Amino acid sequence: MPDQVNILVIDDEQIMREGCSRILCKDGWAVLTAENGKHGLDQIQASPEKIDVILLDLMMPGISGMEVLDHVRTIDPNLLVIVITGYATVESAVEAMKKGAYDFIPKPFTPDQLRIVVRRALLTTIRSWSGVKGFGMKS
Repeated sequence: MPDQVNILVIDDEQIMREGCSRILCKDGWAVLTAENGKHGLDQIQASPEKIDVILLDLMMPGISGMEVLDHVRTIDPNLLVIVITGYATVESAVEAMKKGAYDFIPKPFTPDQLRIVVRRALLTTIRSWSGVKGFGMKS
């Protein structure tokens, strides 16, 4: 059983990477960041087993979030991807979900909204992690 939840934040906006990191670290989760899709994919390919949740911006220069999502599905179809974007539309949310995203959260969001969606994602697949730091479940 892993002793730490690891979350990768892929967003071209430094303020979003830092904000998500600050919020999620307060819950005891480890946060990795990537400033674009290429760097995010490099981290995922290097060690997909070390990443539990990916927070992925849709609108980034270079490789788009949708393209990253496609690549993630080929690397590890079980990786949990939560799409975050300031350009939220019903169409983009539906497309991301069809491509395998676990959930979708529009910017701006509150710290509690972020924690809730990440915790819910973890609960769907890691129900037995009662001893994981930052998870806070009792057996």
